[in-house]
Amino acid sequence: MTKEKIVLIGNGMAGVRSIEELLKINSDRFDITIFGEEPYPNYNRIQLSKVLQGDTEIADITLNDWNWYAENNIHIYAGEKVSRIDTEKKMIYTDKERVVVYDKLIIATGSVPFIIPVPGHEKKGVTAFRDIKDCEKMINASKQYKKASVIGGGLLGLEAARGLLNLGMEVNVIHLADFLMERQLDETAGKMLRKELEKQGMNFLMNKQTAEIVGGERVEGIRFNDGEEIETDLVVMAAGIRPNTSLAKESGIAVNRGILVNDYMETNIPDVYAVGECAEHREVVYGLVAPLYEQGKAMAAHICGTVAAGYEGSVLSTQLKVSGVDVFSVGEIVEDEETKTIKMFDDWKGTYKKVLIRDGKMAGAVLFGDTGEGNKLLRLINKKADVEDYMGAAEETDGGGSLVASMDDSELICGCNGVSKGDIVCAIKENGLTTVDEVKGCTGASRSCGGCKPLVVDLLAHTLGDSFDTSTQKEAICGCTALSRDEVVEAIREKGLNHTKEVMNVLGWETDGGCSKCRPALNYYLGMINPTEYEDEKASKFVNERMHGNIQKDGTYSVVPRMYGGVTSADDLRKIADVADKYSVPLIKVTGGQRIDLFGVKKEDLPGMWADLDMPSGYAYGKTLRTVKTCVGESFCRFGTQDSMSMGIEMEKKFERIGTPHKVKMAVSACPRNCAESGIKDIGVVGVDGGWEIYVGGNGGTHLRAADLFCKVKTNEEVMEMTGAFMQYYREDAVYLERTAAWVERVGLDHIKQVLSDKATRDALNARIDEALSATKEPWKEVIESEKIRKELYETELVSTTK
Repeated sequence: MTKEKIVLIGNGMAGVRSIEELLKINSDRFDITIFGEEPYPNYNRIQLSKVLQGDTEIADITLNDWNWYAENNIHIYAGEKVSRIDTEKKMIYTDKERVVVYDKLIIATGSVPFIIPVPGHEKKGVTAFRDIKDCEKMINASKQYKKASVIGGGLLGLEAARGLLNLGMEVNVIHLADFLMERQLDETAGKMLRKELEKQGMNFLMNKQTAEIVGGERVEGIRFNDGEEIETDLVVMAAGIRPNTSLAKESGIAVNRGILVNDYMETNIPDVYAVGECAEHREVVYGLVAPLYEQGKAMAAHICGTVAAGYEGSVLSTQLKVSGVDVFSVGEIVEDEETKTIKMFDDWKGTYKKVLIRDGKMAGAVLFGDTGEGNKLLRLINKKADVEDYMGAAEETDGGGSLVASMDDSELICGCNGVSKGDIVCAIKENGLTTVDEVKGCTGASRSCGGCKPLVVDLLAHTLGDSFDTSTQKEAICGCTALSRDEVVEAIREKGLNHTKEVMNVLGWETDGGCSKCRPALNYYLGMINPTEYEDEKASKFVNERMHGNIQKDGTYSVVPRMYGGVTSADDLRKIADVADKYSVPLIKVTGGQRIDLFGVKKEDLPGMWADLDMPSGYAYGKTLRTVKTCVGESFCRFGTQDSMSMGIEMEKKFERIGTPHKVKMAVSACPRNCAESGIKDIGVVGVDGGWEIYVGGNGGTHLRAADLFCKVKTNEEVMEMTGAFMQYYREDAVYLERTAAWVERVGLDHIKQVLSDKATRDALNARIDEALSATKEPWKEVIESEKIRKELYETELVSTTK
């Protein structure tokens, strides 16, 4: 039987979700081809801010990796643009001269950022914030420049601003309105949000309209309509998006604001559908994920001939965390003469709630600071419930009643993926599901933002009753297995496993060869458990770690030699200068970690460069100790109470090269003025009169977190003892790719203090970390050896990483 040919234009969240819905209904009926302009598999665009910040790999936000396309026999052409559609001959043409015939065509071209057409918008240093390429532009700019301006105080602009702050830039947010996120929040919540973000370091210019972007070839500043000017090195346009309809319009498909579709997402052309941000349904274009997934479900059912209701539109809701601040809104948010409100404002706790009522019915809501009521309000507003129902539901919840028990089967648990209560209950009963991970794998609930996990747990408990076991609510290390981190580590120890392939075979991995998440994790766990016997598997590491250099967007690398405590010598500086001349290094930069970074190094030059440098690697790419930042200390500073440079150098020399679950940054400040920023490091040491204070669990990344005071000690020897014990306990207990900040919050600072309060335990932990340190090697020697032995493997991996 000849399969029906489905072609999807657009490899984004809405389009690929539509394909998933088709496969769910009938996996054998279609011959599927997907075209995507970006050279990546389907990824979660919502998580781009984490990539911008630099803590998250592209693999971490990937929804469907390359294996998924292969497993489902999907022809994927990533990095290839469809340039023309012939709707009469049912053929599409690409920019690589490819021609493909279709029976059904799905257009999911998404949206494009709105670039304000002011003079100077075409200058270098002006970018949007829409895809991975835009993230790379901003990350690279932050390495050379310090002042950034974000035009737009909506969600996208604030996420961009947060990321740029994390990259060390000074950030101005320019907004046309007089309060932030005016489409999702009312004035009270918008101004509360501004106050919180100002505390994080953002500067806001409200009621400002950009007149011109000034400068030469590159942006140098912004001029506003009122004549005021500011200096800037980078301009990020986050002033909105527009449906990407140009291809459809050129092909004779009806377009208004978006591509016009009916309730089954059909366009005016037979067998041509449109879904997602490019589609206009009943005069509405949706930009949030949940409505787009609902559209895909309705369209898939129609294509498959399944009897199902069409898409009838969505009540928009937003529940998210903006730079660490919880906000929620749904439905109407602005009062008028015909509405009444229920309001609660707590300035001390920083919380605010407004429920809007129209004709006695629930019409909308805004929450700030505490969004616990969000799902309940969404449910009642979708039902247009009477306000009395809300008051009754509040009393029921206060009395311990179950929210999920009172929900209808049709109501959504996971708005991001369009998964209803009925879908989950049915999956639990039919498939014997008992954990959140199993529900996620089966239904997709909690797959995107994870905000609905508490509801999924409640629904499991409600559905399973007495058989629900809270102790089994583990999180699998990836989709290749149902085993948690603890189960895998325990099995490695008990069974004496010593190779990633062996772990996968013995423990019944579902995917042959694993994936980009579990391979590096298994490699780390094996090395952590058997540091002196296990041979590190270079093929299971990220390309940056294998090559001992950070890969750049043009395929070159940056090389960072170690500078202990930021201290160097004339001889080392001469050596770096000679190497830079020899290998024609195009850019040399001092990093925020007090080191020198050499950019633009060719892959084939890496072994020779490390040999010529004859210096330890600064591991700017590794899951290990990156730097120990220091101030000049008591030797030079009149405020210094301790010798911070010597302490920092001792720590850095001690712990360099040790493998850790995620990158680790340390700092030593000679006094509480904290010039080395010890208060936001994984481990921060601060000099005080008569000793040191040790802080742990800090993070200057996306989720800014001040470090917690761990202990106070008197001597340098005690600093090393407590630091070593903390590091080893983190190495042994944390999940791979879990920062110390997340680990400390998960297990609790009091628990860590209790464990490490025992001297015998500290001695044992320090003995194990010393054993692991004894097995480490000089990284540039590994590069030379690896280059000889695994050259072919590197070439293959590099192509797959950068394609």
